[in-house]
Amino acid sequence: MPILRAFRGGFDNLLTARQVAQRLSVCADTVYRLCERGELPHVRVSNAVRVSNADLAEFIARSRQNYGV
Repeated sequence: MPILRAFRGGFDNLLTARQVAQRLSVCADTVYRLCERGELPHVRVSNAVRVSNADLAEFIARSRQNYGV
């Protein structure tokens, strides 16, 4: 069962897959794969993937810890 969460500030705080890809310096397909594997928390609005700034920051922090950066 999916977990539903509220986002503060509405849609302004949600990033598209393309925006996330630009911030991570990867392609959008990589972002979609991270979401599919459950590594990057996201919400789906119909066919669109959206990621909150907070979830992206947490993902980056976890990645740094995992890889010792």
